[in-house]
Amino acid sequence: MRLLLVADLHYSLPQFDWVVAQAPEFDLVVLAGDQLDIASAVPLEAQSVVILKYLQLLHGAGRVVVSSGNHDLTGPDAAGEQSALWLADARGAGIPTDGDSLVIDDTLVTVCPWWDGPTGRAALEEQLSADFAIRPARWVWVYHWPPFGSPTCWTGRRHYGDTDLPGWIEEYRPDVVLTGHVHEPPFKPEGAWADRIGDTWVFNPGRQIGPVPTHVAIDLDERTAMWWSLMGSETFDLSSLTTPARTVF
Repeated sequence: MRLLLVADLHYSLPQFDWVVAQAPEFDLVVLAGDQLDIASAVPLEAQSVVILKYLQLLHGAGRVVVSSGNHDLTGPDAAGEQSALWLADARGAGIPTDGDSLVIDDTLVTVCPWWDGPTGRAALEEQLSADFAIRPARWVWVYHWPPFGSPTCWTGRRHYGDTDLPGWIEEYRPDVVLTGHVHEPPFKPEGAWADRIGDTWVFNPGRQIGPVPTHVAIDLDERTAMWWSLMGSETFDLSSLTTPARTVF
């Protein structure tokens, strides 16, 4: 099973064009949050209409899942917590998104929302617990924020990660966690685009400008992962018991 991970495209339409063009080469395309951009002059309501069209193109090209990030929040949900309300239209079009799960052969993919309060956090815990009970041979999470303490959340000055995620990884031990949110880690000597935490691999492709996004191509059968950016590329052997040394520095 081959996965393409991108995150933090932030309404960069040329980068979305690139993802659509690449989609047929993969079994699953993962958009791990921040499809929209709150700093853009284009209103979020208009951005979401455009990105939904791209999600439909990706859905037509193959399998795709999309999780929310902090830039994707467009209003309060029934509990009064901020949510990516527009992604309900993606679900209506058959695209797995926040709170959904997808089984492909022997792999379960759990799509986690960007939660904004205790109700959202509790719902996510219930989702992880329910999927843990039915997990097949492999379990993949899509979760926008990398775990605190991992080099995948190192900004060059501090660790900027989710403080709840390390505990959930330790408790449930997924095979892979696909993240984004923190743009700098792959470009910092002490940062990383991949990290092994116990039995779990965590990936964060980072972010760059230009028509081609930073991305990670993962082959779960061959046990390899390749990161690409304008800085260069690296390939890791996922059979390794520790994170391999980096080569681009």
